[in-house]
Amino acid sequence: MAKTGCLLLLLSLLYIISLVTAAGIADTRFIRSSCKSTTYPALCVQSLSAYAPSIQQSPRQLAVTALSVSLSRAQSAKSFVTKLRKFRNLKHREYEAIADCLDEMGDTVDRLSKSVQELNHMGQAKGQDFLWHMSNVETWVSAALTDENTCTDGFGGKALEGKVKSSVRAQVVNVAHVTSNALSLINKFAGKH
Repeated sequence: MAKTGCLLLLLSLLYIISLVTAAGIADTRFIRSSCKSTTYPALCVQSLSAYAPSIQQSPRQLAVTALSVSLSRAQSAKSFVTKLRKFRNLKHREYEAIADCLDEMGDTVDRLSKSVQELNHMGQAKGQDFLWHMSNVETWVSAALTDENTCTDGFGGKALEGKVKSSVRAQVVNVAHVTSNALSLINKFAGKH
């Protein structure tokens, strides 16, 4: 009798584990499938997979999460650039490029914040109301992407070659890539309505 009870318990545990595993795979499959339409699909999957339980199969939640990831990375990049500005021994042109980049990243953070708020507060908007909200989001995210590119453009030219340029570029390009992916997912969500 004890062996039967242990066997039933073991089978029950295996069944529960298989259900949990299947649910996790299904959530990741939705993200993987959705990310195929983005410019940087591997980065899209990597940056969103951890949020699969909250995203589930929701294109809206996927768009909100992608925007939130982009906002978080933009805030980190802004902090990084802020710290660089305090370095001693910066060339005058490096200092100016960092100051300009900091302004651009501030604008990026502001626009992405507005976009996240807009998506979160639009509720079940339909028709023209939905289109108005989505137009705001798409405009702000596109402008944030332009800000990010403007930041890296400020480090153009051979006079600014070096560690400062490469470190800022690495941070900001990552933000630009996740922002581009978020915009793609937003456009896909908007297109379904």
